Amino acid sequence: MSDNHGNTPAAWTAVVVALVGFVVGAVGLMISPINYPIFWVGVALVLGAGVVFVVMAKLGLHESH
Repeated sequence: MSDNHGNTPAAWTAVVVALVGFVVGAVGLMISPINYPIFWVGVALVLGAGVVFVVMAKLGLHESH
């Protein structure tokens, strides 16, 4: 178990990308009529955040110094 509590570049980058994805998805749902392509771009960004995290962790950016 890691003792850094997620305070790593990999974790912060994934959180920021996921947050942007949630905002984009929410905007897509708030537009009248609902804009599903924008919503699905937001969903893809949220899923991409997980990929970004895994890649950055494999590069060693999820290690405590």
